[in-house]
Amino acid sequence: MRTLLQRIIVAIISTIVLATAGALGGYVVGHAYALRQAESRLDQYADKVLLATIASTSESRAMLETMNSSSYRLCSDAEIEYFRQLIFQSQYLKAAGRMRNGRIECSTTSGRTPLAATQYSPVMARQNGTKIYKNLPPFRVDDQNVVAVQIGEAFVVYNPYNFVSLAARHMHFAATAIDVQSHQAGQLIGDTPNVSQAILTQEGTAKVGETLFATRCSKDHDGCLTAYISTADALGISRGYSIVFIAVGAFFGALSGVFFPMLYSRNKSVEQQLIRAIRADALTVVYQPIVELSTGKIVEAEALVRWTDEYKNAVSPDVFVKIAEEKGFVGEITKLVLRHALRDFGSTLRARSFFRININIAASDLADSNFIPMLDKQLGDAEVSPRSLGVEITESYTARQQIARNTIVRLRERGHYVAIDDFGTGYSSLAYLHDLSVDAIKIDKAFTKAIGTDAVTVSILPQILTMAETLGLRVVVEGIETKVQADYFAASEQDIHAQGWLFGRPIPARAFLQMLDEEEARLTKQAEEEYPAGAIVATY
Repeated sequence: MRTLLQRIIVAIISTIVLATAGALGGYVVGHAYALRQAESRLDQYADKVLLATIASTSESRAMLETMNSSSYRLCSDAEIEYFRQLIFQSQYLKAAGRMRNGRIECSTTSGRTPLAATQYSPVMARQNGTKIYKNLPPFRVDDQNVVAVQIGEAFVVYNPYNFVSLAARHMHFAATAIDVQSHQAGQLIGDTPNVSQAILTQEGTAKVGETLFATRCSKDHDGCLTAYISTADALGISRGYSIVFIAVGAFFGALSGVFFPMLYSRNKSVEQQLIRAIRADALTVVYQPIVELSTGKIVEAEALVRWTDEYKNAVSPDVFVKIAEEKGFVGEITKLVLRHALRDFGSTLRARSFFRININIAASDLADSNFIPMLDKQLGDAEVSPRSLGVEITESYTARQQIARNTIVRLRERGHYVAIDDFGTGYSSLAYLHDLSVDAIKIDKAFTKAIGTDAVTVSILPQILTMAETLGLRVVVEGIETKVQADYFAASEQDIHAQGWLFGRPIPARAFLQMLDEEEARLTKQAEEEYPAGAIVATY
């Protein structure tokens, strides 16, 4: 039998061993968590700088188009003064002028002072004929890089201090584009990371050596923005997380050896849980109202899928839909949502021609030859008109344009309403939207949240609304949570639909149908009060 001293020694040794193991485990977890926090901040920083880059590029394109349509004689005093007024009104540009064969004929800074003796060569060219110059000597400011863009005979020079306000501790960025001749990535602005072209030109995140990278690409502007930070700086910013995890790990040393294997096993089983849930029809569908902003009347609903796993935890659609996409069975979720929507709202859709249910479809649905036949069959079985069922396609899914366009054409031929969801995150061009031939765009909630702030997204909103009006597209605004946001869009003369918590959160079908009935009763009562029985209503 062990003596008391022996038991104390064993207890001390066990405590030291378990505490040490827990501390080591806490260090590893804290290190990983700190890196994840850094990746999240890096993603946010990349999005922020990309939005500013998109805004400045859009302004330069519009400016060059205006300059090339100038009615003044080339490089006349009147034209130079006209260009100066344009530059004065711009936000991101510092100079403009005319250039022929790489020679500057005139500019807003030098006027018609001869500068044409020197011929400058562009560092890259784009498919649309755009030429890009770097560090033109006449426009250098201190040691700042200067980028100039030329279309036709007009050129503009970016203000090198555009991105000073976006500086963040330890964060770096580089904006790149592909040269049409060399097919190589060329850096436009920012720092110069020592990394392969693939990292700079492909959307995603990566860790190369001791550096974290986050790249965002714009299909509309043929360029990419890469934000990066060293792991040492990232860990330095998040050092407090490591200390907390080490302390917690040491305290719960014995528990950590059990907890983490359980967590790992649980995460590994998510895919199988999801498959079982789909087969058992255990996913639920909720519906969020979409209202006509001018009247407040509910005219549409978006069907949204929800899932609670076998451990009674609600799993975000961003997580489980992505898993289904990666594993190739997201089409089963689409079928489930469609089946629920037709079951829940079949009679309502047959009775109310003005009302529509919208479902989200994935990229694989667009490419699946069985998707439209499946859609036709379910609608036929439910005796619901295609006009009563809309489809929403996330903007990033339309990257494979020809496949997307063919499917959209077939859907619209059948009478389906087609909308581009999360519009603005991929910055589709006007021509691109025209080719897709959709019915509507849904403006991403990131733009809505920016209303009332100084965010660059607000300045893009009028351009999006004008573009939609030009193409004859309906606009649906997502994420409206406040009256200020609603009033911003209500001030427009366009027919705008709105979706957000201000008008209703996603709710089960029964509650949604009750809300529809209450709205109909209210409207009927209102009509009876305005036109009582026996009243004579004149029509013209």
